[in-house]
Amino acid sequence: MLRGYQLCAASEGKSHNSIAIVTNSVNYLADFLSSRGISTGVTQIGHREIRTFILYLQQKKCFSGHRFNHVQDRGITGHSINCYLRSIRIFFSWLVSENIITTNPFDQVKIPRPPRKVIPTFSNYQIQQLLNVVVSSAADGYRDYTIILTLLDTGLRVSELCSLRLSDLRLEDGMLKVLGKGNKERLIPAGKNVQRLLWRYISRCRPESAMPNSDLLFLTMDGRPLTKDRVDKIMTYYGRKAGLAGVRCSPHTLRHTAAVSFLRNGGDVFSLQRILGHASLEMTRRYCELADIDAKKAHMTASPVDNLALRQPRKKSANRPGQ
Repeated sequence: MLRGYQLCAASEGKSHNSIAIVTNSVNYLADFLSSRGISTGVTQIGHREIRTFILYLQQKKCFSGHRFNHVQDRGITGHSINCYLRSIRIFFSWLVSENIITTNPFDQVKIPRPPRKVIPTFSNYQIQQLLNVVVSSAADGYRDYTIILTLLDTGLRVSELCSLRLSDLRLEDGMLKVLGKGNKERLIPAGKNVQRLLWRYISRCRPESAMPNSDLLFLTMDGRPLTKDRVDKIMTYYGRKAGLAGVRCSPHTLRHTAAVSFLRNGGDVFSLQRILGHASLEMTRRYCELADIDAKKAHMTASPVDNLALRQPRKKSANRPGQ
């Protein structure tokens, strides 16, 4: 059944990563059921089995039974549990749509919500610290400097950054064409400073591609594609070099910082949704809480009374009759 799902999902254009997440989650459930002597036949799995699996996840230690990592004292995060269960629900929904089962066991199961956590972002001072340790006079340093500011200005996911191609750039218009989740394309604006950085990187620092017929924008110094893991390591290296504390130095933190800064600088949540590529406003609204927008500043612009064309009241006349 899982192989059937993979075939259908691929034919519908779902991304490799999305299919892999569902596959791994369903295999996780199958391993659990097998270890308990419970049937893995899809018609035999009901809400009781799903609830038993949820309790197992909530009590399991992180990396328990993992082949390569040591078990940790902490449990599996609420976000991971939520992701596992939503992915398994997708698989069972597919089974229903194919008339393989009549009801989805998740119809009777409420998936635990992930905890709401404050997402740390970079302060302006930390961003300056980070940029100060990048040696932008070297070709690889200029590339890294450009990557950091491009992520900060556009809010791109690191996977979207790594898949950018020269043909995706419209620098004269200040726009980047991005292929996001679900193979959805969107246009993202870039500021004038980032436009200049990208132009200089392409014209002066970008090496020739070692791959034939490849026009990927960001490359290693030997012309190979720059991977997500490599960008993560670059950010970690500069974070340690800058001595940053209290915040994770990663491309994803730059994305969060970009979203919060956009709102603090007067951007609206609907434009931010389009820029970030969110399918709904639910995730985007979280940044409104993080932005901590100054209510007084906002009221100075949007004051209902101040925006009325009121006439000033006339002063009382000392000789007014009847007084």
